[in-house]
Amino acid sequence: MQRFYKFKDIQPQSDRLTDIASDFKLRREQLLCAYGFNIAAKFLIEVLPILGYATFNELTQERNEVFTSDIYKRLSIDNVLKIYENVKNDPETLEIMQYLLRGRLKKIESEIESTVNSMIIEKYKSEMRTIYSSGIANIDFTEERLDRQDSGFRALLNEVSMIVESKIIPVGEIFFRNTILPQEKQKLLNKGLIPKELIQSRINDTDISADERKILNEYLKLNRNLNT
Repeated sequence: MQRFYKFKDIQPQSDRLTDIASDFKLRREQLLCAYGFNIAAKFLIEVLPILGYATFNELTQERNEVFTSDIYKRLSIDNVLKIYENVKNDPETLEIMQYLLRGRLKKIESEIESTVNSMIIEKYKSEMRTIYSSGIANIDFTEERLDRQDSGFRALLNEVSMIVESKIIPVGEIFFRNTILPQEKQKLLNKGLIPKELIQSRINDTDISADERKILNEYLKLNRNLNT
């Protein structure tokens, strides 16, 4: 943080944050989020006027807008993953991030639907893996994702497997949900995550779809020696 103090008495040519970012060989948005999501930043209020902000709240409002609206242009995927790494250990900032995620992912998914850009899809997959593996995703976020009727993005990500591997929700509970597609359950089966007794119990449920019943029966037939 002391690197900012050398700019204290320098008059900006455009705005302070842009000039300082340029000196650090960063984009304005990169510096804004790097500082704004740093858990120590809110305690260093003397740095704010150097960056051109009157209050930390003023800075965080702009930070939040940039983070939720950018799709790997002003912030690279590496920048985004580093932000998650920083906030996961600070409960206050983590709570804010969990709120921001909804808007950010909605923006990214809308862009994917309209462009089917393979580069964005791969970065999106990497981001979602980190959201689950680093503990950014909480139970409310996960339940919202599992309850979605339009489960195309969930299938694209193999998101149910991410959720199971993150241990946010027990695999048995997920396996018995009707909102989970048969194809999603098949991926859990293929990873060996479902005990035979749970598969048999699910088959005995008269309300499951014909597709799911077929997948479960075929799996048991091919894995006769499956351990319980």
